[in-house]
Amino acid sequence: MPRRRPNPMQWLWYAAGGKLPGNLREWVLHDVTSKAWMWRHAARSTVLVAPLTAVWLLLPGPLGLRLALCLMAALVGYFYSFAYMHESAEHRIVKHGYPHGTARATRAAAQEAAEAEIRARYVARYRREL
Repeated sequence: MPRRRPNPMQWLWYAAGGKLPGNLREWVLHDVTSKAWMWRHAARSTVLVAPLTAVWLLLPGPLGLRLALCLMAALVGYFYSFAYMHESAEHRIVKHGYPHGTARATRAAAQEAAEAEIRARYVARYRREL
């Protein structure tokens, strides 16, 4: 059975911190444990940072000042978003019914499997007996 994906409104709700319906639980686990989970986190963060920067851009004042405010808002928003990226992923998983630590353990297992494959290829190529 293919994994269901949220529709655009559900995804926006999820990106803003909301909980998805139970039938999308597996998708949430995939979202925070896939190879591109950091890029997905960046996309979710952009949903929160972009409106704030747009507000700064629309304020009256010199354009240089408004652009500087937009840059500062984006830098601070992304800094804190990425500083707490792992905790945010764990919080999303717990919110959808998984035990705390599931996301980190799943990513670690996938990384270990990938590294074992790389190590096996290295040994086969460079460490074989002549």
